[in-house]
Amino acid sequence: MAEKDVSLTRGSVKRGMLLFAVPIFFSNLFQQLYNAVDSLIVGNFLGGEALAAVGSSGSLIFLLTGFVNGVSLGAGVLVARHYGSGNAEALRRVVHTTVALGLTAGAVLSAAGVLLTPQILRWMGTPPEVLGDSIVYFRVYFIGSLSVVMYNVEASILQSVGDSRSPMIYLIVASLLNVVLDLWFIAGLHMGVGGAALATILSQTVSALLAFRRLTCTEAAYGVRWRQVRFHPATLRAVIAQGVPSGLQNSVVSLANVIVQANINAFGAQAMAGCGAYSKLEGFAFLPVTCFSMALATYVSQNVGAGRPDRVRSSMRFGLAASCLLAEGIGVGMFALAPQLIGLFNSEPGVIAFGVQQARTVALFYCLLAFSHCCAGILRGLGRPVVPMAIMLSIWCAVRIAYITVTVQLIPLIAVIFWAYPLTWGISSLLFAGYLRHCAIPVPGGGAPVQRV
Repeated sequence: MAEKDVSLTRGSVKRGMLLFAVPIFFSNLFQQLYNAVDSLIVGNFLGGEALAAVGSSGSLIFLLTGFVNGVSLGAGVLVARHYGSGNAEALRRVVHTTVALGLTAGAVLSAAGVLLTPQILRWMGTPPEVLGDSIVYFRVYFIGSLSVVMYNVEASILQSVGDSRSPMIYLIVASLLNVVLDLWFIAGLHMGVGGAALATILSQTVSALLAFRRLTCTEAAYGVRWRQVRFHPATLRAVIAQGVPSGLQNSVVSLANVIVQANINAFGAQAMAGCGAYSKLEGFAFLPVTCFSMALATYVSQNVGAGRPDRVRSSMRFGLAASCLLAEGIGVGMFALAPQLIGLFNSEPGVIAFGVQQARTVALFYCLLAFSHCCAGILRGLGRPVVPMAIMLSIWCAVRIAYITVTVQLIPLIAVIFWAYPLTWGISSLLFAGYLRHCAIPVPGGGAPVQRV
């Protein structure tokens, strides 16, 4: 193989994971910052109803993009596996098949998002005073969703070969650009919530183009050559087998969250705004969760490919401990500072009250969220994506919806909805812990698994 940017199969496990995970942390930090800035600027310049329109966007956007992003994660596991084993030809096929899949899926997603947005928003019970702004925001966002999809595909490839630094730089550039464009479009040109969506899409387009430049300019085996971008049938089947479970997991869990959002919508625009503000803050708790989950999937997959089960076990122990401790630390801080943090987005007492109530219900349970996501990342790296899909679909989707459907009828309080999250995080954590205790590490080439994890 001509080039290796970073090897995750040599050196200290803790040092290697941190050097890989820290850039992902800062990438997601800046992404979360510019998502929060969107809501801060909208809430302060356009008011509570506009904040409700933008703040409730997360669950619907993830419903439509989650499948593609999940497939990208699955493809990234294959990229890491072939990169770790040194199989250059297989690596090229996976990369070019994944790029072709991303381009196709991004185009389909744009069309579906623009067409289906009004129907989905009405099905979610979006209040009439918010519906118009919500339709504008989502349609502008989905017109440019190809850039969002392709950035995720490109970043997944780069991170899977150990280059987490380049996506970090591209997201920092996009984040700073998004802040400037938000202020210009909303405060300067008075474009409303459509301006917020346009700023996000333009910023994502810049990050996608920068990542594509990185992939097309490298001479390494994972470099992209436009003439080779096509579907390789056998590779496509492997990408689907590895990625579709993660994609289905993302989509169905996000469908459950859309149903949760619909229940929140029934409590009015202030509840939507307050919970939307909280969701932007919750993104910061996801930072250690996301960076260690992605690091674990890549680290485990590369070391499985390299035949290093000792490093697989060491990375699992360190990643789980670090992610849970960091997530819980953020949760404690959010619990203590919830009124001040929610108040940054909007000063209306009702909005603050709803946001604080949700924060103080779930924040102290972020360690369970971290544990579940990191276990899912480990299992994807081990080549077992169906297990996290089954656990999360049964618990985070079926149990969560059943719980809310029953309890809201008996106890019509919004706190009942908030408790759905820590309850289902706890159940899934127990199931993941039980499975991992008896899970074996696969051997490259399909040999008998080595000793238990």
